[in-house]
Amino acid sequence: MQEYKKIAITKDDVIPTAKKMREEGIALAMIHGFLNDEGKPNISYEYEVGSGIESYTVDGEESLPSIAEIYDLAAEWPEREIMELMEVTFEGLDTSKRLFMPDTMLDGQGQILVTPMDDLIKRTQGKKGE
Repeated sequence: MQEYKKIAITKDDVIPTAKKMREEGIALAMIHGFLNDEGKPNISYEYEVGSGIESYTVDGEESLPSIAEIYDLAAEWPEREIMELMEVTFEGLDTSKRLFMPDTMLDGQGQILVTPMDDLIKRTQGKKGE
């Protein structure tokens, strides 16, 4: 059975944690994003430690430092995906091109998961008349 540990960290712990893991040769399994019970972002950095997963979780932050320079594409792709789908930015991440959503959608803010469809339609229609 695979062990799973969840560890709460702060925004300031993201880079030191990623550097420590990389130096120890620990793989980044995935970065996940979801909304907590208050509707705030929850970002978890999941690392393969031994035969288990350690999930380092930052709750309630809308801006986090990118770890793409530490973990390359293993971090860049999930960070870019989270940016397109949620109201979270990753400082230092190259967002010059989108992964999934059209480049013209809401001036670079996807928010598909956190914005009701009626609001998206109203905001998009308002931009057409500008």
